[in-house]
Amino acid sequence: MAATLTQPGPGATRRRVKSALGRLGFYILLMIIVLYTVFPFYWAIVSSLRSGAGLFNTDLIPRNPAWSNYLAVFREQPFARNILNSLFVASSTVVLSLTLAVLASYALGRIQFRGRMLLLLTILGVSMFPQIAVLSGMFELVTYLGIYNNLLALTLSYMIFTLPFTVWVLTTFMRELPKEIEEAAIVDGAEPWTTVTKIFLPLMGPALATTGLLAFIAAWNEFLFALTFTLSTEMRTVPVAIALISGASAHELPWGNIMAASVIVTVPLLILVLIFQRRIVSGLTAGAVKS
Repeated sequence: MAATLTQPGPGATRRRVKSALGRLGFYILLMIIVLYTVFPFYWAIVSSLRSGAGLFNTDLIPRNPAWSNYLAVFREQPFARNILNSLFVASSTVVLSLTLAVLASYALGRIQFRGRMLLLLTILGVSMFPQIAVLSGMFELVTYLGIYNNLLALTLSYMIFTLPFTVWVLTTFMRELPKEIEEAAIVDGAEPWTTVTKIFLPLMGPALATTGLLAFIAAWNEFLFALTFTLSTEMRTVPVAIALISGASAHELPWGNIMAASVIVTVPLLILVLIFQRRIVSGLTAGAVKS
């Protein structure tokens, strides 16, 4: 018998049209989101390659790129030293915050004791205070410790807003880890320190990457404490250094240099996101328990 060809019915045709329109709408929405998020950074790059009257042009591609703006950033102020300062402060803040947060999250997430929830809410409440509310108290503490105009003052002050966040997030993650893992470690005779460092810590990779990256970005971009607790140019971090870039007069700000400096300090953050993107999007407890 000869095979008969069947034509798709009107219902199948409508489903195909709806599917095609759905995909088209998704791609259009995706393009709008990408344009909305990427274009400001692209425009910053374009503006960093302009100088003088060229800053007021609206061309998407600069005709005569002013690469001298990037050289001027490092030539007119110790910007390389400022970058190293920001790198040291942000890295030390992340290391200390994650170290304390891992230990605190184990106690708050795995150990039952009276007042645990109140302590968690207190930690969360500390992060709700604006920086200006604790600025005077932190200034007195920094002055008393003798670390004014020192990078250690910034590391200490930044932990006010990074530590509560990391403790809260890691505690939530620690609670979700299967109890069978801890019970197996206890049966094998593991001490709490061994359980945290050898068992839980490897499983907390995605959570550590996410919280660490967010804490690094917050410390890298912080301005108020860095402006208050540093005095000399050599001790400033990049946000303060960029804000204090000045021109020949108060009415002639070198916007090309400012945008070039902004691009320079944004690149490390993009590199970190690209490095840790798989850790960030991976499953937090994938493969923790084998069936």
